[in-house]
Amino acid sequence: MELKGVYTAIVTPFSGGKLDLKALARLVEIQIKAGVDGIVPVGTTGESPTLSFEEHIKVIERVIDTANSRCTIIAGTGANSTDEAIYLTNEAKKAGADATLQVTPYYNKPTPEGLYRHFSAVADKCGLPVVLYNVPGRCGIPIPVETIVRLSKNRNIVAVKEAGGSVERVSAILDLCDITVLSGDDSLTIPMMAVGATGVVSVVSNLIPGELKEMVDAFASGDISKAQKLHMKYFPLFRDMFVEANPIPIKTAMAIRGLIKEEFRLPMCPISAKGREVVIAAMKKSGI
Repeated sequence: MELKGVYTAIVTPFSGGKLDLKALARLVEIQIKAGVDGIVPVGTTGESPTLSFEEHIKVIERVIDTANSRCTIIAGTGANSTDEAIYLTNEAKKAGADATLQVTPYYNKPTPEGLYRHFSAVADKCGLPVVLYNVPGRCGIPIPVETIVRLSKNRNIVAVKEAGGSVERVSAILDLCDITVLSGDDSLTIPMMAVGATGVVSVVSNLIPGELKEMVDAFASGDISKAQKLHMKYFPLFRDMFVEANPIPIKTAMAIRGLIKEEFRLPMCPISAKGREVVIAAMKKSGI
């Protein structure tokens, strides 16, 4: 499958401690109307670690049902247990997901061989296209480039979301194998596309989906000047939506705009007074 453009790592709205599936459906409609290429439910931004398996699957099902084949759905179904990742991925497949986002197993820090066997097992036993998710800041270890090269030979492993903060790593991956790379950092979308990435799995597009799509499409079509201007206009958001742990700032900004309730699940908690000031300042500076 071809993955390019803007894929929104959508937040999970809560109300009174429970999933707010009506609000989630509204958010999906906003994203689709803005023209995003895809939606990624229950990733890090969707507070996946705080959801039960039942809730996890409900979120994926609601996003798929609401989208109704109008954009690509890449379901976040990774885990640090291979059996759990396979279970969740099979459930996402049953629900109609187009692909799965598979995060590096966190906390248990597997060896490169363990990573290779883990991702291969998910790809082989589930049959959904797999997007690898390299995010060492969250997981404690990277997926080594050499391991990505090995995994790229599996026809079900189609892409890697790079959230390690390194543009050079994108070049290294593309130098050694044929796999799609998506930026996992909003602020590095344009730099990574400059060396061969085809788009972004975005946090900030929860707030400004149409603007992110405009920026990515401008660069992809060769209008570098326009893309650079949009990058600089929204850079305060790219930077400051991570002033505290994601998704605290982005959900705060969305609540300020009336899109969702400002509600989290522990250990995520409301933003600090100082963090709120930073978020509001970034929104004002970016003109939203």
